[in-house]
Amino acid sequence: MKFLNYIPSFLKNKFFLTGVGFVVWMLFFDKNDVLTQYDRYQELKELKQSSDYYKKQIAGSRQDIKDLQTNPHYLSFNSIYEQFYTRRFVTLFVQRS
Repeated sequence: MKFLNYIPSFLKNKFFLTGVGFVVWMLFFDKNDVLTQYDRYQELKELKQSSDYYKKQIAGSRQDIKDLQTNPHYLSFNSIYEQFYTRRFVTLFVQRS
């Protein structure tokens, strides 16, 4: 039992040992351990970046829609575009029937 004499007294304390065991459990063995939290944080950053990208795309699309509805140059192009594809669809539909 000479071995126990060389161990400092705070390492023999049951509260210290329990606290160390709890910290080790929470850091490595728990469902929400440190590595899992880090992975989730990285995923959250990626999702925020993609969210910002899609918000910019939506804003650009809304501006395009506004331009298409108000600008006469776009209105004439839009009507030509619709007429072309309507004729093409009707032609395809008639040919297949």
